[in-house]
Amino acid sequence: MNTPHPAPDLAMLLAARNFAGVKAALANLQPADSVEAMEPLSAAEQAVLFRLLPTEQATELFEYLPVESQEKLLHAMGNEDAAKILDAMAPDDRTALLEELPTQVCARLVERLSPGERQVALKLLDYPEDSIGRMMTSEYLVIRDEWTASQVLDHIRQHGSDRETLNVLYVVSRDGKLLDDVRIREFLLCPLDRKVSEVRDGVFTALHATDDQETAVASFRKYDRTVLPVIDGHGGLVGIVTVDDILDVAEEEATEDIHKIGGMEHLDEPYMEISFGRLVKKRATWLVVLFVGELFTATAMKHYEAELAKALVLMAFVPLIISSGGNSGSQAATLIIRAMGIGEVRLKDWWRVMRREIFSGLALGFILAVLGAVRITIWAEIFPNIYGEHWALIAMTVGISLMGVVLWGSLSGSMLPFLLKRLGLDPATSSAPFVATLVDVTGLVIYFAVAGVVLHGSLL
Repeated sequence: MNTPHPAPDLAMLLAARNFAGVKAALANLQPADSVEAMEPLSAAEQAVLFRLLPTEQATELFEYLPVESQEKLLHAMGNEDAAKILDAMAPDDRTALLEELPTQVCARLVERLSPGERQVALKLLDYPEDSIGRMMTSEYLVIRDEWTASQVLDHIRQHGSDRETLNVLYVVSRDGKLLDDVRIREFLLCPLDRKVSEVRDGVFTALHATDDQETAVASFRKYDRTVLPVIDGHGGLVGIVTVDDILDVAEEEATEDIHKIGGMEHLDEPYMEISFGRLVKKRATWLVVLFVGELFTATAMKHYEAELAKALVLMAFVPLIISSGGNSGSQAATLIIRAMGIGEVRLKDWWRVMRREIFSGLALGFILAVLGAVRITIWAEIFPNIYGEHWALIAMTVGISLMGVVLWGSLSGSMLPFLLKRLGLDPATSSAPFVATLVDVTGLVIYFAVAGVVLHGSLL
């Protein structure tokens, strides 16, 4: 059992020019712990530290850094040092970094790569942005149908040291087409003279290089795999995608959806590093849209000014009505957006969702209606003059309105993501604040329409 080592004070060691101590300290840490210990250092200090380390160790630590930190470190390092690390990086991690760099910087660094790695980098960068091709690596092992298990194991010993993963081996034809993927355990457990063609079953799942990254996330989730092969349009094996890259994509997608559900643009930089101007801009856009929407609420209130003048008591329940509708709409929108995101709900399920939300909205509205009516009844008993002689009609108005508003909120919140999806837009755009603003206006209309019917001839 390995006990964790305390994080060293790398800044103090560098200031004292104790370079041997820096190397010794990092040698005792896991890469993730080393990166955590480096966080307090400036980019210039990190550049000095990376020059001290062997290329293999420096590359391993560099791959653990966030992309934003990698960019800053590359700017602080000389071109030769940066190119040396990039040359040794895994192709998928290198591509993720290069696509974030300015075009001129990217071109300069790619030009300094070794010929072989430059060819790999350019090939991956040639795939569409956010495609699976940008995520894949060529560090895998291929085997042939006619090989025996003994030949496969010899091949692994000879060529497996610099591969991304050895858990799965890929059977390819003479022209490079993928025939199957086989777990290494199959060759470890079978007789050494058994051929690959006798071990494999021909059942495999592959991704297409031009598919979007969300497809890869869904496939990894569906098939519960740690690595999947990537093929081109002709079925040829062009790379593999590993689960560590998929986890990064899934985290980024979840973060983007959370930002949108919260009613703002996606922050493409960490919160503590994004500039103040960009932060305000990304938040202000949606706030302005929501503010304009809320202006319609004021317009609706003005429209019913005569009713309010006759029965001021109705004004007391306006916040209750519109907040209940907005809350139910936000709930429904959040549930459906997330269900769509993880594949639980598809576009064709809209009718089933609507049916469920109709009954859910009625049930939830009934619960709130009962609570509202009970509250009015109790207050009318305790304070006889608070609602006047028509308190029962007021209780009925509030109760019926709550049922209608909550039902409408549930339907609006659940159906809007389907509408956006059908139009080819991101369902997460139907954020909770957006739905709440929409329901605020319609909730007032429902409330005063019910009041006009129930209180006609009494208060109105």
